[in-house]
Amino acid sequence: MSTPVRVAVTGAAGQIGYALVFRIASGGLFGPEQKVRLQLLEVPQAENALQGVVMELRDGAFPLLDGIVATSEPAQAFEGADWTLCVGSIPRKPGMERSELLGLNGKIFVQQGKVLAEVASRAAKVLVVGNPCNTNAWIAMQSGQSLPADRWFAMTRLDENRAKARLAERAGVGVHQVDRLAVWGNHSPTMYPDFTNARIGGKPAMEVIPDRTWLEGDFLKSVQQRGAEVLKARGLSSAASAANAAIDTVRTLHAGTPEGDWTSVAVCSDGSYGVPKGLMCSFPVKAHGKGKWEIVQGLKLDDFGQKKLAATVAELEDERTAAAQAVGI
Repeated sequence: MSTPVRVAVTGAAGQIGYALVFRIASGGLFGPEQKVRLQLLEVPQAENALQGVVMELRDGAFPLLDGIVATSEPAQAFEGADWTLCVGSIPRKPGMERSELLGLNGKIFVQQGKVLAEVASRAAKVLVVGNPCNTNAWIAMQSGQSLPADRWFAMTRLDENRAKARLAERAGVGVHQVDRLAVWGNHSPTMYPDFTNARIGGKPAMEVIPDRTWLEGDFLKSVQQRGAEVLKARGLSSAASAANAAIDTVRTLHAGTPEGDWTSVAVCSDGSYGVPKGLMCSFPVKAHGKGKWEIVQGLKLDDFGQKKLAATVAELEDERTAAAQAVGI
């Protein structure tokens, strides 16, 4: 077996973190031959819960788990990290303005970005899961600029997975038959899951599902509002599906996308498709493996798609402005 990969996870005792760390320990990220070292971060108030997670990880006797660090100190958790999954963030509470949420989380991600740049591996890659993930990732990236911009990601794979599931259900096929499904923009209700370029069973999705009214209406709404539906149903936000999407994201970036397909992840815009440079925006991305990637070029968005993209980009710009003001970037 090769040298262990160091994987840092913030918010490791939280719902998503708890669903995530056992998947990592069992080989979910890098396969059955790659050892991992887990470096778990929690706030001081949750250190007891984190110790319980450590106990369970040890009791799992995972052959691939080379070691565990459990701490409330970011510098310890991020030391030499090859991949960092920033799961922990402050959730939005009733009556809280989005600008207030951005300010509170901004302070967390300013610190984490700086520490990652100082102590993580020189090949470090960072996936932000904690919401608002696009803007949290932008804040961390601005604060940790010694790590190149192409190492920072925000998770929109959960939205892609949700969209694929809805299309497969409508078409009466297995979800594996849905590909080329990209989510554009922000991980928020403005996101645009692009059905116009998606395929089902190798055919354009709009040929298999010719009901454009459903695609523009119920389909989009079901993806954009799925998180709220889960919260209402179980009284808690999505956890297992979010952890699964984080695993999918890192595994795809590490192993690469299948030939002719792409994945959804928010990356630092290079100006493609008119998205302002530097904005952390979800695109269709071709992964080449080992964390190397490129934005898929040449896709056509119809008028409907262009309007949806413009709306979600405008929201991202507003969030970036509010975050910059809140944390003084």
